[in-house]
Amino acid sequence: MEAYIFDWLNLLLRWLHVITAIAWIGSSFYFVWLDNSLTRPDDPALLGKGVGGELWAVHGGGFYNPQKYLLAPKTLPQNLHWFFWESYSTWLSGFALFSVLYLFNAGTFLVDKHVLDMTATTAVLAALANLIAGWLVYDAICRVFGDKPGGDRVVGVLVTLYVVAAVWVACHVFSGRAAFLMTGASLATVMSANVLFWIIPGQRKMVASMRAGQSPDPIHGKRGKQRSVHNTYFTLPVIFAMLSNHYSMTYSAGNNWLVLLLIMLAGVLIRQFFVLRHKGVYNWWYPGIAVGLLLAVIVWMSPLMQARPVVVAASSSSSSSSSSSEGGAFAQVQQVIQARCIQCHAAKPTLMPVPGKGILLDSKDGVLQHAQQIYQQAVVQKAMPLGNMTNITDDERALLGKWFEAGAKGE
Repeated sequence: MEAYIFDWLNLLLRWLHVITAIAWIGSSFYFVWLDNSLTRPDDPALLGKGVGGELWAVHGGGFYNPQKYLLAPKTLPQNLHWFFWESYSTWLSGFALFSVLYLFNAGTFLVDKHVLDMTATTAVLAALANLIAGWLVYDAICRVFGDKPGGDRVVGVLVTLYVVAAVWVACHVFSGRAAFLMTGASLATVMSANVLFWIIPGQRKMVASMRAGQSPDPIHGKRGKQRSVHNTYFTLPVIFAMLSNHYSMTYSAGNNWLVLLLIMLAGVLIRQFFVLRHKGVYNWWYPGIAVGLLLAVIVWMSPLMQARPVVVAASSSSSSSSSSSEGGAFAQVQQVIQARCIQCHAAKPTLMPVPGKGILLDSKDGVLQHAQQIYQQAVVQKAMPLGNMTNITDDERALLGKWFEAGAKGE
């Protein structure tokens, strides 16, 4: 029953997180497009009101005419819409999901003793510190260099260097799956914190000045714009990092930190193409290089490039010695399951509070029932065991594969 409730909590939090993320990213993308698509109005009346750009659009059977003021309108309307709950709710739902899946099961999901041998408590503290440190370092860079001449370029270079360092550290502290997710969560924290600590407060100060009959300080708009631009370039890398936990070939690869960096860079280049496209500039070098990077990663990670001859030691277990062309007998398969899988997939698992995904492999019927999942997760994707905590060997994976391909028989 506990596993059943846990799965529903996982599902509902994930659904909420996706819904709020769509709302936040959708509005963010729209305003980046809008800001880059505005044209200076020809109407003297609009110019006289302080309108610096406008756009005519048609959608849903209606015509729209959004206008942007150079600083602020002379008279501020009472009905003023704010965009911030999309950001806050996305981060809160994401952190809740991260807590349920990773922090409450840190020993299983955060720790890979082959990467760094640490306790579950240490892993939780390190994960929280990672989120906090990401924001503090990024914010310090923007505070120190953001307002200086040429500051945008300096900030861009320093933030890029920090992201490279952060990715390397994460992939050498946490399990590969967690490291990818932690990188996305760290950048998402920066994005939401930008809204919370800079963009919305700056807008509130501008509104307060206007309501008091004063001219708003343009520095608030400049800083908010700067942080908003950073957010738009973080978006695609964050989305990939969040999706990566479904694709173990990425986070379990050798030098996985470099895999993550290259794919995130491809996302940034693709986003840059669309930002320029909004301005009427079509620079195909950006998507071209992005596609080239992705193809390079695909080739580099391919089985043909990664293939190595497997040397079987004389003292190998009986399961290892059965890698013959005839496929392994079920008794040998069950030995592998007992040695490598039931720690998480038994009625009373030893490495998890409840059976992973509710799958039980501590009986013959359970193994046969879930043969497809065993093959997919342990042989094809090599996602299981998580972080290879139980030290399954390549020969044992091959045994499971041959057994499944021979019909997954229970004899």
